[in-house]
Amino acid sequence: MSAELPEEELPEEELPQELARIAREVAEAAAAHVRRRRAELFPASGHIGDGPAVSTKSTRTDPVTVADTESEQLIRELLAGVRPDDAILGEEEGGAAEISPGVRWVVDPIDGTVNFLYGVPAYAVSVAAQVDGVSVAGAVVDVAREVTYAAARGTGAWCWEPGAGEPRRLRANPIDDVALALVATGFAYTPGRRRAQGALIGRLLPQIRDVRRMGAAALDLCMVASGAVDAHVEHGLAPWDWAAGGLIAAEAGAVVLLPPATSASGDGYPTVAMAPGIATAFHAVLAELGGLEQLPV
Repeated sequence: MSAELPEEELPEEELPQELARIAREVAEAAAAHVRRRRAELFPASGHIGDGPAVSTKSTRTDPVTVADTESEQLIRELLAGVRPDDAILGEEEGGAAEISPGVRWVVDPIDGTVNFLYGVPAYAVSVAAQVDGVSVAGAVVDVAREVTYAAARGTGAWCWEPGAGEPRRLRANPIDDVALALVATGFAYTPGRRRAQGALIGRLLPQIRDVRRMGAAALDLCMVASGAVDAHVEHGLAPWDWAAGGLIAAEAGAVVLLPPATSASGDGYPTVAMAPGIATAFHAVLAELGGLEQLPV
């Protein structure tokens, strides 16, 4: 894989599209590795128990696998091969947490690691490029389904599906009634924030159609883009959770509220994506419930 032109030779308006192409190729390569390693490391489904392939991070329920670290190493190697001067922020190896001049890549080697462990087919690889803390290109690959979502700022959001010859343009749902909204959400690994999130969803649930909890925020945001859900709300996401998916949802017409680019999960900022026809009303509902405020750890 190689960039067609170095950054300094690309017209400014073409840079997001070039970065999106790189993001898609890198994410798909990492997803192929993750897909292969899932079959090698764990049973097809069911509890995986303890073993050398699994360790934990923030809490006992927050796992990381060798496939996570391998995937991020592969992503970093591929990006270094075509964009050696760019900064990288990754979930497993950290990196450029602050905004600096030039392009910053924000990567999640496996979003939905618990699903990956158990064999639940909802986990993704996410790769985004940011300039001045704003995502200008991104790709999310649904690993199990082999579906790629991608966007470049200002050019729309697109989906590549197995067997389809051409990509499909994504559009958020034309829903206009919050009471009929299907809302995706997620929960943190710390007990205190989980209690707050559970209380918020309990107050929200009577005012909407229903709630879905897939366990991979990047996929949730892409599902808003594709119309598989009508909205997504979650507190405490890190930049690698929303950098690509948030752009994809926005380019599909969703109204998106994102945390600051330098925020961390512990800050508890909300990430919200809403189909445009319900955005004003859903925003008002969340505001009334305190859902637009930061939630404690």
